Amino acid sequence: MAYVIGEDCVACGTCQSACPTGAISEGDKYSIDPDVCISCGSCAEVCPSGAITEG
Repeated sequence: MAYVIGEDCVACGTCQSACPTGAISEGDKYSIDPDVCISCGSCAEVCPSGAITEG
């Protein structure tokens, strides 16, 4: 199951650089493309605000 970025996101960009597949994109808020996400959890591990969870 792909990860999702919740409302607690502070748009720091840490997750984007941690993603091995480039599934995270920046827009009005960061988002994870579920078709590219491999559910490795790298983004959730580095998120300082705990905003990333399994969706």
